[in-house]
Amino acid sequence: MPVGGDSPEHIPVDRVRNFCIVAHIDHGKSTLADRILELTGTVSAREMVAQYLDNMDIERERGITIKARAVRARWPYRGPKGGGLYQFNLIDTPGHVDFTYEVSRSLKACDGAILLIDATQGVEAQTLSNAYLAIDEALEIIPVLNKVDLPHADSERVKREAMEIFGFKEGEFFSVSAKSGLGVRELLDGLVERLPAPKIETDQRLKALLFDAEYNDYRGVITYLKVVSGMLKPGDHLFMMGTQRRLEAIEVGVFAPNMVRVDRLEAGDVGYLISNVKELAAVRIGDTVAHWGSGVEAMPGYRDPQKMVYCGFYPANDVEFEVLKKGMDRLHLNDSSFSYHVESSTALSFGFRCGFMGLLHMDVIRERLERESGVTIIQTAPNVNYQVLCTDGSTMEIHNPADMPDPARIEEIREPFVIATIITPADYIGSVMKLSEERRGVYMKTQYLSPQRVLLEYRLPFNEVVFDFFDRLKSSTKGYATLDYQMVGFEAGDLVKMDIMVHGEPVDALSAILHRSKSQARGREIVQKLREEIPRHQFQIPLQACIGAKVIARENISAVRKNVTAKCYGGDITRKRKLLEKQKEGKKRMKSIGSVNVPQEAFMAVLSIQKQSGD
Repeated sequence: MPVGGDSPEHIPVDRVRNFCIVAHIDHGKSTLADRILELTGTVSAREMVAQYLDNMDIERERGITIKARAVRARWPYRGPKGGGLYQFNLIDTPGHVDFTYEVSRSLKACDGAILLIDATQGVEAQTLSNAYLAIDEALEIIPVLNKVDLPHADSERVKREAMEIFGFKEGEFFSVSAKSGLGVRELLDGLVERLPAPKIETDQRLKALLFDAEYNDYRGVITYLKVVSGMLKPGDHLFMMGTQRRLEAIEVGVFAPNMVRVDRLEAGDVGYLISNVKELAAVRIGDTVAHWGSGVEAMPGYRDPQKMVYCGFYPANDVEFEVLKKGMDRLHLNDSSFSYHVESSTALSFGFRCGFMGLLHMDVIRERLERESGVTIIQTAPNVNYQVLCTDGSTMEIHNPADMPDPARIEEIREPFVIATIITPADYIGSVMKLSEERRGVYMKTQYLSPQRVLLEYRLPFNEVVFDFFDRLKSSTKGYATLDYQMVGFEAGDLVKMDIMVHGEPVDALSAILHRSKSQARGREIVQKLREEIPRHQFQIPLQACIGAKVIARENISAVRKNVTAKCYGGDITRKRKLLEKQKEGKKRMKSIGSVNVPQEAFMAVLSIQKQSGD
């Protein structure tokens, strides 16, 4: 019988294998992790549920992995390398492009990677991206074909694709069915035979990489560590080298898959540390943990992720601002790939300007904040970051259109560009090229992965990609195309700032930076939508989309008219005229001093326009 991950028996470091599973979204990473946990006895058949490691409700509801999960399992190997018990430290990673930062962090904590490829779909865009991330980390890569038992699987074609792209050899592939368990035992033996043991330093002083953390109301900050050298035990006096914080180890343990306390963590182990740290600010992902006064050098850690999309989060009720702030502090510890800082809006009061890796990442963070903090969030329209070259030679980075300087100071506006990698069936090349060119794309190259599948590369403005490009791509290829992109820099463009004026006052939360050729159509869409959503007042409300002093689109919300002459039954006409003149004067005074509040529904309606039409 396989031995579960909570076995107390100590495993020497040469029998430890640290690896992660990387793949394109929906290729079966979490299902394969389920079978590994089941076959190794880490999780009993009674406890096993689908997507076991995806323990957030939002992950199960959406059917995707959002957060990388670490777990320890043990496997009784009986192959040619000599029988015995081996320890696997497995990390299940996300597959969506928005969560690439989670994948890159996981790779740094591993010595090898399973590259999972769907035998029915072949090499996809994120397959390429994640494989190259693993190659850059110099990891041992094991190619695995999944879903080989499905009737429409084409293992030989997919093998040839992978061999041509990555240089794998025929005998390196494993064929499995993660759902049924076919071939998974052979894969587990292959992990023992082909993956290297952890590279540990000869220095016996403690050095551990902090690769993740979470906050618990009762236990404080729980940090996830990979021990590179030395030994970590409860009672040790430790030092976080990045934040210069002293701490004392209270408890150490491993994930098997739940937290299990152990008496020590040694070089090569992956586990958790609970200390006397209660403040979120004391912990930084990528930090080095060492014994106090040991004098070891800090490890490089992680490169800060480059934010792709920015938007504002505002509490629907002003009194919930502090609750939202605490929720953001806690969530940022668990997901350091998003950023936030306090900002104020004349329309929405105090809130936060947040940066994300993409639109899906933004939606997930908003939903997690609402669920975990109990705060209703008003979200402004998302935008990408821009660079503004001023006439004095200085350069500004703009995350919020409201921060755009005076037009007289602007020399040029630069927008971010990406190299988009699109893999599509050959029948849809024309549709993909037409869509890319509509979005101001510049053709780069075409590569045939097989007679039926083509890789296209386009250089595209990122604001044309980030909103609905993927949805349009799926629609035009009947769902078969896949997309990945990499940021390549900023280029000057004919960009303008569009302001939305409601009753003569700019609504900064609705401002946008966009290409001049699309400004008029966009402005017309927004003011028409606002006309439907803003309730009528006792006076006429003008809605305008403006670029500088030029009005490019306008709508009016007509005034509510009360029939003040309804009670006049006969008499001289001057009586009615007097009442109408009095009403007219009253409306004029109301218009001059009245204000118009833009309801939450109007902001959400404009956001839906942004998602449907792209920026």
